Amino acid sequence: WMLSKTKKEDADDDIAKYDGRWEVEELKENTVPGDRGLVLKSVAKHHAISAMLTKAFIFDNKPLIVQYEVNFQEGIDCGGAYIKLLSSSDDLNLEYFFDKTPYTIMFGPDKCGEDYKLHFIFRHKNPQTGEYDEKHARRPDVDLKKFYLDKKTHLYTLVLKPDDTFEMLIDQSVVSKGSLLEDVVPPVNPPKEIEDPSDKKPDDWDERPKIPDPNAVKPDDWDEDEPSKIADPDAVKPEGWLDDEPQYVPDPNAKKPKDWDEEMDGEWEAPQIPNPKCETAPGCGHWVRPMKNNPNYKGKWKAPMIDNPNYQGIWSPRKIPNPDYFEDLHPFRMTTVSAIGLELWSMTSDIYFDNFIICSEKEVADRWAADGWGLKKLVASANEPGMFSQLVTAAEDHPWLWVLYILTLALPVGLGVLFC
Repeated sequence: WMLSKTKKEDADDDIAKYDGRWEVEELKENTVPGDRGLVLKSVAKHHAISAMLTKAFIFDNKPLIVQYEVNFQEGIDCGGAYIKLLSSSDDLNLEYFFDKTPYTIMFGPDKCGEDYKLHFIFRHKNPQTGEYDEKHARRPDVDLKKFYLDKKTHLYTLVLKPDDTFEMLIDQSVVSKGSLLEDVVPPVNPPKEIEDPSDKKPDDWDERPKIPDPNAVKPDDWDEDEPSKIADPDAVKPEGWLDDEPQYVPDPNAKKPKDWDEEMDGEWEAPQIPNPKCETAPGCGHWVRPMKNNPNYKGKWKAPMIDNPNYQGIWSPRKIPNPDYFEDLHPFRMTTVSAIGLELWSMTSDIYFDNFIICSEKEVADRWAADGWGLKKLVASANEPGMFSQLVTAAEDHPWLWVLYILTLALPVGLGVLFC
């Protein structure tokens, strides 16, 4: 592994340098004796480290399998743990590895805020222009949160096949799969036709499917001045209505405050309270007839809508052949890779990496996983607290669980006593 000695582009000088610290050390928890990994140690710094592959990978007729382990030992607030497979070139110098170093594939976990990602990005070469574009695989449909927060070692695997399909796995379970031709954004191949940018909608183009009937006439008996609501002429004042009693009266128990100054505060008045005489009566004060819908109300007259005889549909520009069109039926044939790199920023330290492997045989990757991640998984399982300890720990975070535990124990005991 070689540390980068350069600076990040488009960053202030005080933070542009790749001076983030790396160490090779054991896991803090669930340690496998004698096993060590590459650990990102610094916070709020740029980190860049890379290594040449023992053999360049050429995308021909064999699949590509990329696999490695990550453990967010302190959880993760904002930061990535993805890797880059660096493109082969005559001027590739790992001492100057930085954010703009050309890569072929970027893969791995990334998180900021509540956005949990698993990247798979590949750079595709346009066969016409020779320029490269990033193609992003669609996001996995599974919830990734637990893999970032449980402080366990997880195994990340990317499989690319010569038939232009891909799979992403976490802990040897598929979390996303698809086609390099159909399930990446933007698509590898541009559309055959595009809208003509010079085509403009004619001024007389009519997109209205319905129009007011120009021959319609407002009926003579249509009165737009009729209100929507009128007083109900059939309503009768309820018997026992107290016309002379107000709804609110001064509070007879209220007393003027001792510090009330009538010259400064004005004449004191007792606060109002609901009239107690109205509590048993149907109502108090001036009775008003309730309102009802006006049967003569018609509102403002509008001409009825009819089909527009001049309707021409929704206008869209005409299609023309795409001058930038090309067809690449095998995007798997990517640029050869000859190095692997970690170029990361993190607000959390102690991100642990281990057991990187790039190969073409699933059996090799599985055996590598069993000898590395598999041992870590066994140690972590052996150190898991028992069921009772887990229940107590859960109740410490959620005290209401004690009620559930008691009921769960008391119910069978109570039923046993009852039936015996």
